[in-house]
Amino acid sequence: MFLKNAWYVAAWGHEITRDLQQITVLGEDICVFRTEAGEIIGLEDACPHRKLPLSKGRIKGDNVECGYHGLTFDCAGQCVWAPGTGRIPSNAKVHAYPMQERYGLVWIWMGNPALADPGEIFEIENYDNPDWGINRGAAMALDCNYLLMCDNLLDPTHVAWVHAGSFGQSATRDTPLRVTKTDSGVIVHRWMMDVEPAPFYKKIIGFDGHCDRLQHYEVRYPSHALIRAIFTPAGTGGPDGPLHDDVFIMDSYNFMTPVTEDTTRYYWFQLRNIRPDDAALSEMMSEDVRQAFEEDRAVLSEVQKGMANKTSPHIDLPIDAGPLRFRRQLQALINEEQAVDAQMAE
Repeated sequence: MFLKNAWYVAAWGHEITRDLQQITVLGEDICVFRTEAGEIIGLEDACPHRKLPLSKGRIKGDNVECGYHGLTFDCAGQCVWAPGTGRIPSNAKVHAYPMQERYGLVWIWMGNPALADPGEIFEIENYDNPDWGINRGAAMALDCNYLLMCDNLLDPTHVAWVHAGSFGQSATRDTPLRVTKTDSGVIVHRWMMDVEPAPFYKKIIGFDGHCDRLQHYEVRYPSHALIRAIFTPAGTGGPDGPLHDDVFIMDSYNFMTPVTEDTTRYYWFQLRNIRPDDAALSEMMSEDVRQAFEEDRAVLSEVQKGMANKTSPHIDLPIDAGPLRFRRQLQALINEEQAVDAQMAE
């Protein structure tokens, strides 16, 4: 089950062109394309006549022509031409999905179009700040339920074992976690004081010696994450301490889009507060992060299989407090949404 009244990432902006193509979000097939003016359109990918996908048809100006009998639909999903007598059946229409383009991403609203508020799209701080650099990679296909990746992104401890050569260090094994529930999701965070920088960050930070490190893992409903890493010279960090001039901040944005119940499309990029025009640094960070996420992908694919085919109950640990809290609250939102839909259908 999914939360429908929410914005999800449908694609990178450059992936949507004038060509008709099919994407799948929350198990729903959607025909997407750009109008002649560049606006992104999303229509139910099934002609109401015999259900041929509209993405198998043709684009005619800003209309879509079905490849079977030529029924033609405008950007609002209304049929504007049908063969035969010339009379268009009143039910010759397809669902039109609200779409927005922001931060280089295409966002889609999967629920009631009347409730789609662009102001609710995940806000990305410093995206257009010229003092911040950016690196990104291609979307990744995950063979797991999207909530397993949400679990992963509310679990700072896993880096000690899964990412020992990049994000992990000894302090990430045992330093206590703090869990905070917010109106929009859950935060799991901790400061690790006077520790050696992890291998990935050691190549980037602008100071030598030990550091104070913040792991801020935040996932917001339905499935969007901000992972903030802060590294500052030892003795200058902590929740109450001033940060040093050499502080390094990396904000990693992660958007998990359910394709089906057991497959996910994963979009990501990082913003950093240093060397915004250093292309070599951006390339290095993108490749190192991609390799780390490949490690996550391999683990979560096996976790998906293990949880789906388990022959004995699984257990939870104290480190699972954040993921479990997120799942409970998300399920409550889904239950509430479905109850409202059922009332309206009566």
